[in-house]
Parts: sequence; C-alpha cells; structure tokens
Amino acid sequence: MPIESILKARHSVRAFLDKPVATETLQRIFENAQLSPSNCNVQPWQACVVSGQTKTDLTTKFIEILMSGAAPNPDFNWAAQYTGIHRERQFGSANALYSTVGIAREDKKARQMAMVRNWQFFDAPHAVFFTMDKYLDIMGAVDLGIYAQTLSLIMAEHGISNCMQGALGQFPDPVRELLNLPEDRGILFGMSFGYADESAPVNNTRTEREALNKAVTFY
Repeated sequence: MPIESILKARHSVRAFLDKPVATETLQRIFENAQLSPSNCNVQPWQACVVSGQTKTDLTTKFIEILMSGAAPNPDFNWAAQYTGIHRERQFGSANALYSTVGIAREDKKARQMAMVRNWQFFDAPHAVFFTMDKYLDIMGAVDLGIYAQTLSLIMAEHGISNCMQGALGQFPDPVRELLNLPEDRGILFGMSFGYADESAPVNNTRTEREALNKAVTFY
C-alpha cells in the first residue's frame, strides 16, 4: 500500500481484538523500523515491547498508582500547557472522541474512566514504550518521534493498528521497575497496538487536519 494511502487511512485505535501479533511479524516490523533516520545516526531509541503477563502486571501497577491519587512524575517535560489554536485543536480532539462514545462534556467521571483506559492499553495485546537516555533531552525526543512514526507506518502496512499515548510516559516508575531499566533511561511515551476491533464505536473517532496553507509556507 502506498504511503499516501496509509496516511489517509490511519487513525488512532482505542479498542482491539484479543488477537496477538505473531512473533515473527513483530520481529520483522521492529527490524525494519531500525532503518529510521536519526541525528548523526545516533539511533537513541530503546523500544520496550510488552505483551502477555508483563503487560497485565504493568496494567495492575498503573491502576494501583491511579487509585492512590499519585501525581504524574514523567522523566521528561510534559508541563507545557497548550494555548491559542493549539488548545482549540486539543479541545476539538477531545470533543471528537467523547462525542463518538456518547460522553457528555459535563460527565467528568465518565471522562476520567475513559482516560484510565490509556493505562489499560485499551486492551491491546501489545504496547511499546519509547525510551532513551535522559541526557539526550530534546534531540533524542526528536529522533524518538521519527522512529515512532516509522514504526506506525510499518505496522499499518501489516494491517496492525495503534494509538500513540503520551499518557504512558506520565508514570515511569512501575515501567522502570518491572522492566528492570536503569535510572538513567527515561520513558518518553508509548503506543498500544494490535488488530483493531472494527465494531467498537470508539474506533469511529476522526480528527481534522488543517489546510496546507495554514501549516506550510513555500518561500
């Protein structure tokens, strides 16, 4: 499938079939993702793929933290608050999601429960945490973004859907503990992935993109 077709068809998926991706397919996808470009070819990404019992154990730990009322303590700066057009787009995205699943704006409890689904990986059979050495800061984050997009496109080529999740970087401690990662390794964000449940209403969510003349200037 041409890249243009994949980009036009791809969307974030938040409901998955109980159908793991074959091990050989996973290995092929992540092997091809190694071809991603990076600044000076430093290849800073360390991708941690969780499945099966490991994913279940992480879900349990995440829910325990959320139930305790603990505040997020991300390894990297997630403190930026959107303003102006960026905040409008953020609200538009949330409205598209909650309208699709019939959650009213004033129903804060239902919205909170929908948010919790992030740390349950939307019941996807797999998830990947994008990690890197903390000292790499913004340069490493740029490379991880490129890598994640490459991975997403390769997955789509194999009929595998995903959802990029900044939420998976908000509570790094249980990830670091369970996966035995060193302290100098930071968890930036994550992605849940698997085969989409096409019958789930939440997967009908679509967001808009700005017109070309609002995003690109040709000089």
